This record gives sequence, structure tokens and C-alpha cells, in this order.
Amino acid sequence: MKLVIKNLTKTYKNGVKAIDDLSIEIGTGMFGLLGPNGAGKSSLMRTIATLQSPDSGSIMFGDINVLEDNMSLRKVLGYLPQSFGVYPKMSAEDLLDYFATLKGIAKKADRQVLVKEVLEITNLYDVRKKHVAGYSGGMKQRFGIAQLLLNNPKLIIVDEPTAGLDPAERHRFLNVLREVGTNCTVIFSTHIVEDVKELCNEMAILNGGKILNHTTPQEATKQIEGTIWKKIINREDLEENEKMFNILSSNYNQDNTLNIRVHASEKPSEDFIAATPQLDDVYFIALKQDEPVLV
Repeated sequence: MKLVIKNLTKTYKNGVKAIDDLSIEIGTGMFGLLGPNGAGKSSLMRTIATLQSPDSGSIMFGDINVLEDNMSLRKVLGYLPQSFGVYPKMSAEDLLDYFATLKGIAKKADRQVLVKEVLEITNLYDVRKKHVAGYSGGMKQRFGIAQLLLNNPKLIIVDEPTAGLDPAERHRFLNVLREVGTNCTVIFSTHIVEDVKELCNEMAILNGGKILNHTTPQEATKQIEGTIWKKIINREDLEENEKMFNILSSNYNQDNTLNIRVHASEKPSEDFIAATPQLDDVYFIALKQDEPVLV
């Protein structure tokens, strides 16, 4: 099933335009929505998940008119927000059983089978008797995946799920998401470029409520081949280089020098060498091109 969004707009009462005439089509598989904090990612996720209404535009998922028929979408939706609360004194097993009841699974035997299945998928079966409030950050996020799988969703939305996770927990979480995202549409919203590179077969860069680039991670890096250059400079020379070159990023070396990466169609100067394009470069180029021009 395909998610089709046309001319979606949302302006909040404080005047912030969070979604700006946005149109996009998203098919089956893992779709990465990449953008900085405040780009409008959560506003878009909440609107697709029917938690808020847009000012104008349309959203179709297959033959479901999302804005006119919220309940039909919710039946096939799995949603993991940026942060979600849990009852403090309930085990994962009991809490999932409760959520399954809320989702309309009336027979206890059916719920038991389903709860066992989602606990195994998310690698939480061995800690099913523990209170969810005592879980680590990564375990809580995997529990979030378990609860959204209870209704066998066709559309899954996860909003900034790896923020704050340590590397091992992040790896486990991404593996679980990769496993569940093969047969449905998964929208993975994040500001972490590495997550998109590892996980997604399609991506879009969002900023200011607008889609800046809709592509694949492979195609995105291919498009900027031959335009990324790097050199090592002293820290005190950064400001001077920023005036001369279109610097995308700068990273410290162990000796306190800086490794700078520059976007240019031709070699900027003799002391630069060609660099292999990375998805981070694509991201920074899109954001830089979106910056307002100072007059």
C-alpha cells in the first residue's frame, strides 16, 4: 500500500508553519525522514497518525482517506512517538495483554499467542515479567515496537526512536525495526544520518516543513560524486577558510587540527584532495542550500 500526501499545510497558533505545502509518495519498505530538530518531522508524523488535523491538503493510504476516515487508518497503524509513558507497576506481558484488549482482541487465548509473538520478535521474552518502568532506554523502545505490532499494522511510524540510546541498544533496536519493516510501510523519522544510511531503502530530507530532497541513500551520494573535497587545517584558520570555501563539516583530529569537508564543482585549491561522498554530505548540502540568503 502506498501513502500519498498532497499539498499538506499546518500552521500553529503561534504562527509557526510546521508543514509547508508538502507533497510526497511513500511505498512499502523502510522510509527515512531526515531533518534537524524543529524541521517539522514530528508535526508531519502526528498529522499522518491522525493525532492532529492539517489546515489543508490530503493524505491517502491505499484506498483510505486518512483525514476523513481516521478510524480506518488507526486499525492498520502502528505508532511509536518520541516519548511514551508506561504504567509503573505492570510487567511487559501484562501491559501488552492490556493493550491487545484495547485494540479489540477479545479472546484471552488469542492475546496470549500474540503477546508471546511480539515479545519474541523484539527480544523481550526473557524479561517479560519485569516492570516496563524498570527497562533501559533501548528496551523501552523495543517494547514500543512490540505494542505497535499488536494489530499487525500496514503503516508503521517511528519518531526519533534512537535518540538517547547507547550504541549497543541502538544496534539492537535497528535490527528489530529492520525485521518488522519488510512487508509494510515504515516511516522512520530521525535527525541521525547514520540511522537512515543503515536502515532505509528510500529517504527524504525535511526542513522548514518542506521536502528538500527525495531520493535513495545510494542515489543521493552518487549525485554528488566529484564535488566533495577535504583538507587538514589548523584550528585558528577555520574562520578564514569558512569565508573562502563552502565548508560542509569540520572534525577534530587527535593533534587538534581540523579535517574540513567542502562542496565545490571543481577542486577549490591545490591543498585539497578528493573525498568519497557520504550521506552526511548530502544532508549538509541540502540544509545549506535551504538557508535564507542574507542581503
